[in-house]
Amino acid sequence: MGLILGSRPKYKAGNGGNSRGVSAKWVSALCISSFCFGVLVVNRFWTLPNLIDSEKFDTSVRKYVTGDIYPASRCERKKEPFDIVSQVSQTNDIITTLDKTISSLEMQLVAARAAKAEKEEKHSGAESGLEASNNHPKLLFAMGIMTAFSSRKRRDSIRETWMPQGEYLKNLEKEKGVIIRFVIGHSAAPGGVLDRAIDAEDAQHRDFLRLNHVEGYHELSAKTQIYFSTAAAKWDANFYIKVDDDVHVNLGTISSLLASYLLKPRVYIGCMKSGPVLAHKGVKYHEPEYWKFGEEGNKYFRHATGQIYAISKDLATYISVNREVLHRYANEDVSLGSWFIGLDVEHIDDRSLCCGTPPDCEWKTQAGNPCGASFDWSCSGVCKSVERMEIVHQRCGEGSFGINSSF
Repeated sequence: MGLILGSRPKYKAGNGGNSRGVSAKWVSALCISSFCFGVLVVNRFWTLPNLIDSEKFDTSVRKYVTGDIYPASRCERKKEPFDIVSQVSQTNDIITTLDKTISSLEMQLVAARAAKAEKEEKHSGAESGLEASNNHPKLLFAMGIMTAFSSRKRRDSIRETWMPQGEYLKNLEKEKGVIIRFVIGHSAAPGGVLDRAIDAEDAQHRDFLRLNHVEGYHELSAKTQIYFSTAAAKWDANFYIKVDDDVHVNLGTISSLLASYLLKPRVYIGCMKSGPVLAHKGVKYHEPEYWKFGEEGNKYFRHATGQIYAISKDLATYISVNREVLHRYANEDVSLGSWFIGLDVEHIDDRSLCCGTPPDCEWKTQAGNPCGASFDWSCSGVCKSVERMEIVHQRCGEGSFGINSSF
């Protein structure tokens, strides 16, 4: 019985069939076991790392969001507006401090150079006065009394009243730190009769400061400028005073006044005013450059009246440093005020420096408010000062309470 092509023999059940095949149950059990084993292996080596990485990722995200990873960045973002304002403010303070320090150092440097130049200057004229030694302590003030060749009698009236003489003048410097000198330049022909007369007067009294300056009424602004430059180089004082030779002064009151401003930098002290700009020629105090002050009828900026005023050392040094470029107006008090415009200067209006002559200064003295300086506004000084200075001194002077009382 042969096999038919393309057919398979039928399976015959029986004991003989089990000896060569595998039961279906075992095959199913084996498949299920393999599947379970595969699942176990896959979960063991792949699922756990993924879970771990997922946890790390979640943790990292939470830390980043909450700022735990970069706490400084979070603080900076929160405080950024405050820090910027604070830093800008601190920077401005530092810049201001450095600027003031540099300005102070520049002034000191130029003052030293000016002092050296003063010593080396060939044109010294007749050296006058009592020279301040480098070993002496700093002076309270140096006072320059502006005078002219024709004012010998005015100078004598001051020497006989409020200005100490001889040894008293020396003691005033040593014990009180106060220097007083008449300030004068030289004539257009140096060495002439006028200069020799001053030489003789200085040899007698030893109370002149000679300037390298040609005397002239219309050169008062230049004279004032040169005076402050020369005085700042010659004497190390806290203050420098300019006063006219027809003004009565109480030195004790002036000393007390200035001592109260020792801790203030850059002070400008006097009787502050703001008078009209006089544009018409031929009048007293005519201002040739009136057009610079605006429309006709305008007033000057605030400045100290010219009879007497004081400036601190910083300002005197500033004048010395910049004297070549500081503009000079016709009136010296206006010129001085203009030099300080734009600077950080404290203007101090002290009316005790512009009292009237008796009875005004007398009443104020009796009331316990002695005047630092007295003069008549109508005369821009004590009227007929040669004849009246003694009377003003008797009625308005400090007497036994003055700066000379201890000598």
